[in-house]
Amino acid sequence: MTLMTIADTPHSIALGSAIGIFFGFTPLYPLKTLLSIGTAWVCRCNKVAAAIAVTLHDVVIWATPAIYVAEYQLGCWSLQRTAEQRVHFRQFGLRDYVHWHVFSRVVWPTFWPAFVGSLFLAVPSAIIIYFVMRLLVSRARTAQKAA
Repeated sequence: MTLMTIADTPHSIALGSAIGIFFGFTPLYPLKTLLSIGTAWVCRCNKVAAAIAVTLHDVVIWATPAIYVAEYQLGCWSLQRTAEQRVHFRQFGLRDYVHWHVFSRVVWPTFWPAFVGSLFLAVPSAIIIYFVMRLLVSRARTAQKAA
């Protein structure tokens, strides 16, 4: 409902929301909000809508870990990675994640496939959200003027 009450054009709010949803699907965990606000600023659309959408993506979608695993699998498939080249998370114990070498063995090799795989979900979702939000904001404003 907050998105409907923002004092801006329906296009600006919808584009900001689409940008937020796009970055919500990417594996850029600590940078999602900053990147969505920055991209919204460059595109001259609503930065508040972008920040709200990227935050709502992570809060509302309770299956986010499963989505990230699916994005990794899609990325490996699209980059034609063999089973030997993929990272198997079951190989690592909790104690392994507190060491710096895990970044080079796990985080970095999983980032590129996860990022490429996220594009398969992020782009269509952003396009759908743009049109849905533009329609919803336009209808809310039309109903508000009629009342």
